[in-house]
Amino acid sequence: MRKRTNRKNGSPLRVIPIGGLNEIGKNMTVLEYKDDIIIIDCGMSFPEDEMYGIDIVIPDFAYVVKNKEKVRGVILTHGHEDHIGAIPYLLKQINVPIYGTRLTLGLVENKLKEHGIKGNLNTVAHGDKVQLGVFNAEAIRSTHSVADAICWCIETPVGRVFHTGDFKIDYTPIGGAPMDFARLAELGSKGVQLMLCDSTNATRPGYSMSEQTVGITLENIFRNSEARIIIATFSSNVHRVQRIIDNAVKVGRKVAISGRSMVNVVNIAMELGYLNVPANVLVDINKTKNIPDKELVIITTGSQGEPMSALARMASNDHKAVTIKKGDMVILSSSPVPGNEKTVSNVVNKLFEKGAEVIYSDIADIHVSGHACEEELKLMHSLIKPKFFMPVHGEYRHLKRHAQIAESLGEDPDNIFILENGNVLNVTANKAEILKEEVPSQAVYVDGLGVGDVGNIVLRDRKLLSESGLIIVVAAIDRSSGTICSGPDIISRGFVYVRENENLIEQARNLVANTLNKCCDENIKDWNALKSAVRDDLRSFIYKQTKRSPVILPIFLEV
Repeated sequence: MRKRTNRKNGSPLRVIPIGGLNEIGKNMTVLEYKDDIIIIDCGMSFPEDEMYGIDIVIPDFAYVVKNKEKVRGVILTHGHEDHIGAIPYLLKQINVPIYGTRLTLGLVENKLKEHGIKGNLNTVAHGDKVQLGVFNAEAIRSTHSVADAICWCIETPVGRVFHTGDFKIDYTPIGGAPMDFARLAELGSKGVQLMLCDSTNATRPGYSMSEQTVGITLENIFRNSEARIIIATFSSNVHRVQRIIDNAVKVGRKVAISGRSMVNVVNIAMELGYLNVPANVLVDINKTKNIPDKELVIITTGSQGEPMSALARMASNDHKAVTIKKGDMVILSSSPVPGNEKTVSNVVNKLFEKGAEVIYSDIADIHVSGHACEEELKLMHSLIKPKFFMPVHGEYRHLKRHAQIAESLGEDPDNIFILENGNVLNVTANKAEILKEEVPSQAVYVDGLGVGDVGNIVLRDRKLLSESGLIIVVAAIDRSSGTICSGPDIISRGFVYVRENENLIEQARNLVANTLNKCCDENIKDWNALKSAVRDDLRSFIYKQTKRSPVILPIFLEV
């Protein structure tokens, strides 16, 4: 791979990934040429296990906010959360037009309503072109696990930039035409300067299966079952929901929808014409008790085992309308996202314990990936034939493997660039290079209404609190005479059960009293010095006695 350099060559196109590299999620890429900037996607990711209390993670908008007068618009590839989820937070800082297909913008509009804001939303169809400053962006039909996905080909002063978005090559997609191979081949023959391509499944050989495969499997299950069927899938997978409804209609079952995000997406998709639901098929989830089991299908959220999802609440007997009973058939029409295996397993076990029959991806072909595998990536490279290539959307192992695939097809390894978030790739008509310059690209944590106010130090404290608990030391001190008027008292939360460890707490209290008396004898009246001395002595004592390191919080009252 080419080494970093500071060389410049005329006016380059600057390609800046703000998120989406070395990770799955919060995809956001900036294209900048002189006084014009466009943004491709603006997504979020979900917090990792050690991000205690964090709701979602979004990209760092510092660079685009700093250059907001240059930003001409945001172009979206599709409607998944990792590509649109951060748009409300961006629009709260800068007012820019958003461009996407009808379903994508329908999902965006719903998110904006939840935040109480309006956006300048502009619908594009396959084949449309949008002029944004010096950039001319063309939307090209693609196939993915959500309807209305597109690729973008962007004409720039240094040549064409092609962004695949998330894609798979499905020759028999549900509810639409396949990817526009003719246009891709045409662009490849005209010449593409730089391609940014989805790398999620670069480590998987072969091809991804068609969505039709899932439909056939589900139809067989529906025809052969007399049980109540509860099926969990991603709410955004409108094609999957359509196949479930179609199969339910074939066997004479009613359909109920459970889960807020599923209800929202189904309503939006029906309103925009992406879901075709015959009359009298949908029933209210709260009115399903009188419907015979063999006549009902419930489509729900929770395929990833999320603790507060509808399926998880059903498994824990916390759902208001649905209680899992012996004989129910529960289908998880998804594969666990890396990191979610344990939560999915927990839900599956609970369902089995309640007597349900559970079908998941290890047992039957009830899920197919929405991302291109190795042979599909090869086809994309062969059609586009880019001069320069930058793998995107994946962890480092995915990006590295994708680079190797490109190299195996004869692409010059010096023209393949593996970047990190915040890197800057300079592209001219003749060359591309990674600069030493970096832009802000740290993850921004959203906790409740707070955006970015929780950093690594706060997360570290939360981690310590979760692991070893909290000890509060309270004392009243006469500052003028240097005497302890009351206390010290020891209050413990999440450290030890006080009633069973009275001796330890008493020893800790005596230690703190000795430390305070010593400080008073030495005429130390600085509050911070007193707290530091108490914290250090008590931490050392507690660790020696318990091998634990709780958070110690001294509180002194001046009398």
